[in-house]
Amino acid sequence: MDAIGAVPPRLLVLWAPDWPVLAHARALRLSEDAPVALVDKGLVFACSASARAEGVVRGQRIREAQALCVRLHVLRYDPALDARAFEPVLAGLEQALPGLHPLRPGTLAVRARGPARYYGGEPAAALTVLGSVAEFGVERARVGIADGLFAAERAARARSASPDQETRPTVSPNQDGGRRVQPGILNQRQEHRVTIVPPGSTATAAFLAPLPITLLEQPELVGLLPRLGIRTLGEFAALDAYDVVTRFGPLGARLHALAGGRDPRPATPRQPPRDAEVVVDFEPPLDRVDQLAFGVRSASDDFVTALLSQRLVCTALRIELFGDRGEVSERVWLHPRSFTAAEVVDRIRWQLSGALQPGAESSSGRLVSPVTRVRLSPETVDPVGAHERGLWGGGPDENVHSGLSRVQGMVGHRGVLTATASGGRTPAERQALVPWGDRPLVARDPKKPWPGALPPPAPATVYELPRPIAVQDARGRPVAVDERGELSAAPAAIVSSGTGARARRTITAWAGPWPLEQRWWDAAAARSMQRFQAVDGEGVAWLLVLDHEGWWAEGRYD
Repeated sequence: MDAIGAVPPRLLVLWAPDWPVLAHARALRLSEDAPVALVDKGLVFACSASARAEGVVRGQRIREAQALCVRLHVLRYDPALDARAFEPVLAGLEQALPGLHPLRPGTLAVRARGPARYYGGEPAAALTVLGSVAEFGVERARVGIADGLFAAERAARARSASPDQETRPTVSPNQDGGRRVQPGILNQRQEHRVTIVPPGSTATAAFLAPLPITLLEQPELVGLLPRLGIRTLGEFAALDAYDVVTRFGPLGARLHALAGGRDPRPATPRQPPRDAEVVVDFEPPLDRVDQLAFGVRSASDDFVTALLSQRLVCTALRIELFGDRGEVSERVWLHPRSFTAAEVVDRIRWQLSGALQPGAESSSGRLVSPVTRVRLSPETVDPVGAHERGLWGGGPDENVHSGLSRVQGMVGHRGVLTATASGGRTPAERQALVPWGDRPLVARDPKKPWPGALPPPAPATVYELPRPIAVQDARGRPVAVDERGELSAAPAAIVSSGTGARARRTITAWAGPWPLEQRWWDAAAARSMQRFQAVDGEGVAWLLVLDHEGWWAEGRYD
């Protein structure tokens, strides 16, 4: 049987309305009744119930939302904060319902069969879930139970149409000391928080039929179907499956199955990774790099092995070195692939070497006493399958990485550098040197337009320090550019004195000037320049710059 024809599983879905708003409001200690709007990319991402009462809606521009609600608290949406706030709820709920499948922060699913059998029915299981999350301050959560994930989530987001049919379970102790829930009648506060769709494809399709077609969340299809007279899921499900596949393709067929209540997606239980943190204590403390490297070698093997046992590899490693006087050196090391035990030892050795130097950066911490403790913790992990070698190995690239890593171990972390593209308007700004093995962290996005930057091709050679030169006209006089960008005369020669003996190169072709005013508001970084391209008599092309200090050769087109 194919996936579309498979029997949908019976699922229980918990939904916490306005969870992102609740998480951010609690982080800033705002009242849950305060009008709050979370903003992402200049638009309202989510808003509280009190803000919606004033006319604020999702997708609205922030200024329009503020005009409608003058008391609106505008907060920047932080997905990481959203997920962190939901983690305690997941951990607490797993004590009552193991096998949770988080869909997104504020929404989760679990197979309904186990909880229903243990707690005495689906209504009892729903009430147990609501009571468990209420202990974590989620008072307005809703539960939906239906066949298939799509229908169960729609049920969780719907209010119960017939609350008299719902039952409220009562709690009684089990013989083994646990809780057993018996069916009763839901009270008025809970009657609109549980929606249970009877099992069976007919009941599921009937529940979904009156819902709007916009719930499919496919903009192209949702925009087209109403123009064809199809405005509900039932009308879409009534279409012939073959006609839908022919007209809309595989995506339309999948959405057509969802609209008809056929959703075979299972609820895959999450498996929280075990703590792979490794701590090594030294007594007496160590102040030599070689001693510390030898002392952490076994711990590094255990660290990598513990992750591999979970089928994970570490791509970002946090190393903390604790000094005898209480100081801490902390740094996150990145890796383009994954760390081996030997590479973990190298990073510890490099970090200690830098922390013991008098000029160590304050951000990573300087050690003034011997090391008493080393802590290794994975900052970022990936599935091991994403970093497996090919069937015939990685080719010469593996040898290059191994060789350069060995050289790096002898000359230091920044002894081997590799270039990566960066953003900027000058050739020197558009390149960044990154230590070998580290993932590039570029502060300026090279894909941005950067108005005023020279068009490609870029100079093949960019001097680390621009070379001073002189540009003269045909009569040997210096060439200058006035405030209007006009040249005093056509450039005729480039005169350099880099080796002490003056060298004169005749200019056969040139282009420019192209003015650049950069960071005029910052006195320390401001720069005003005129840029030229010139070709000398030997056919070598140059990038020349004229600023208030004179002429410079910034690069060469090889």
